[in-house]
Amino acid sequence: METLIYPDIFGSHTTAFFTGKSPGADLDRISNIASVSKEKIYLPIQKHTDKVLLLDSDFSPRIADAVITKGRGILIGVQVADCVPVLLSDTKKSVLGVVHAGWRGTAAEILKKTINSMCDKFSSVPEDIMIALGPSIRLCCYHVGYDVLESVIKATGSGDYHNQKTDAYCLDLATANKYQTISSGIPEKNIWMSQECTYCKPDRFYSYRYAKGSTGRQCGFIGIL
Repeated sequence: METLIYPDIFGSHTTAFFTGKSPGADLDRISNIASVSKEKIYLPIQKHTDKVLLLDSDFSPRIADAVITKGRGILIGVQVADCVPVLLSDTKKSVLGVVHAGWRGTAAEILKKTINSMCDKFSSVPEDIMIALGPSIRLCCYHVGYDVLESVIKATGSGDYHNQKTDAYCLDLATANKYQTISSGIPEKNIWMSQECTYCKPDRFYSYRYAKGSTGRQCGFIGIL
C-alpha cells in the first residue's frame, strides 16, 4: 500500500508530497504518481553538505543537499531515512526548493541557507515562502551524543527541541529546523510539519536507526507541473 503525504500548505498549482516505504524512491512510480516523465525528476547527490544547488537546464547529477529552481514541468526531490525532508515554495515568485536536513545539515543551517538563496537569487521575501517538514526521526527516538546536540544547539539557539534522559541526549531535528525557519523570518503560520516518527513506524517508513544501517529511502518532492 502506497504512503503518500500531501502537505496542505501549498497552493493547488504546486505538486508537493512525501513518500513512505512504498513508493519510496522508485522514480518509475513517482513519475506515474506526479504525471511527469522520469527524465524531469531531479535528485541531487546527497553528502550531508550545506551546499544549495541552483537548478536550471543542466540536469547532470551534482553533489548538494538542497536544490532551488524556477523551472517548470520538473519535480525536484531529496531522499531520506530519518533525516528531515523539507519542501519550500514562494508562490508569488514561483520559486521552489527542497532540503535534506540531517544533524550535520541542521548544524550547518542548510535550511536557512536555502531560504537565503531563494531571497538572493530570486528576490523572494520570507513572508511569501511556505514550508513543509516531512516525516523524520523525532525526539522520542533520536538519541545522540553531546557533540551532536551541542552543534545543533549552537546553530539553532534555545527551544524545546531536545531533552536529556539518564543515558542519552534526545534531539528533534524537525523542530530544530522549524526554529531555524522562524529565525529566518518565515511566519509560523507558513510552516507545516508532519508529526510522524520514522523510527516509530518501520512498517510505513525507512529508518536508518531502526534498521541499524543499510536501508531504503523515502522522499520529498515538489514541482510546478
